[in-house]
Amino acid sequence: MTPDTTPGFATRAIHAGQEPDKTTGAVIPAIHMSTTFRQDGVGVLPGGFEYSRSGNPTRAALEECLAALEGVDLGGDPLPNVRALCFASGLAASDALFRSVLSPGDHVVIPDDAYGGTYRLVNSVLGDWGVTHTVAPVSDPGAFAAAAIPGRTKLMWVESPTNPMLGVADLSALADIAHAAEAHLVVDNTFATPYLQQPMAWGADVVVHSVTKYLGGHSDVVSGAVIARDPQLVERIAFHQNAMGAVPSPFDCWLTLRGIRTLAVRMERHCTNARAVVEALMAHPEVLEVFYPGLPGNQGHASALRQMRDFGGMVSFRVAGGSDRARAVCAGTELFTLGESLGGVESLIELPAAMTHSSVADSELAVPDDLIRLSVGIEDAADLVADLVGALSA
Repeated sequence: MTPDTTPGFATRAIHAGQEPDKTTGAVIPAIHMSTTFRQDGVGVLPGGFEYSRSGNPTRAALEECLAALEGVDLGGDPLPNVRALCFASGLAASDALFRSVLSPGDHVVIPDDAYGGTYRLVNSVLGDWGVTHTVAPVSDPGAFAAAAIPGRTKLMWVESPTNPMLGVADLSALADIAHAAEAHLVVDNTFATPYLQQPMAWGADVVVHSVTKYLGGHSDVVSGAVIARDPQLVERIAFHQNAMGAVPSPFDCWLTLRGIRTLAVRMERHCTNARAVVEALMAHPEVLEVFYPGLPGNQGHASALRQMRDFGGMVSFRVAGGSDRARAVCAGTELFTLGESLGGVESLIELPAAMTHSSVADSELAVPDDLIRLSVGIEDAADLVADLVGALSA
């Protein structure tokens, strides 16, 4: 690798913000647990840090790494001005972004298939603050354009793939629509991760992550991140990060950096295993429908082929027999653990209508009560398939 060569993804994941310590030679970034830092004079900060809510060396290393992973163009070269800011959870990151962009009276467009916590935040928290929203399908750019309210729409929010129906958005088209409406396009890239998809390369203004999921990757840290490239917007988000104070601990940041170092190889295995699971589900007589970006009939499949390196480790499906049968399947697996969250090395199974998406019941975002969502882990694929088939056939 020559000095003018842009490092590849896995190299950036291991080295960006994580060079060996100049004093000790330690190859792993230190966990700086200190809450305060010595000043050489009033306001003179030798390391640039004063108080760990405002900034911490371990968090700064993670933020530099995330900016290097998300802030690239289609050729993999760095985009200018991209900066990442980390928070105590994905919803804390989302809230800081919303409050940095929106004021009472403003309007947002959100997907008709979105994480239940995001909908709850928009509908019940921002709604009480005077922000309105309109729902549109991510697969229909025209619907997003029609949903915009001139002078009021400040933000268009999409997940791609969506949670839990796994639709994929045409990010370039939505970026053009958002910018024509003088709004920011925000992409929740949690399911894809920057390894599989880099929304800024397709025109997105902001990327958000529930870092808890694939970036951390081991189900042992709760964190979130916002990555943006407009310097003025970055400064507003940074102000809210400090003023509101929902920041991750240094140890959480260190755990996330550890997880990111293996993100590329983990995602390869997640994708391989998900394909094996999808093949088994498609062949099973008890399965009515499978949702997975790699299937030709899936919502946004053409966009997934264009935008994504691979199709990810998330799979959803509907079973014959309705909600009761779906609950029985969820209870009948052994390797797939019944639980919320996703993106860890272990496989998880859940019933979104009663679990992660219970907050959207009776709304425009309500999901089928016979829908099962899988987070396919990195165990041996044959064992995962056998576990699912056994539960379906019981």
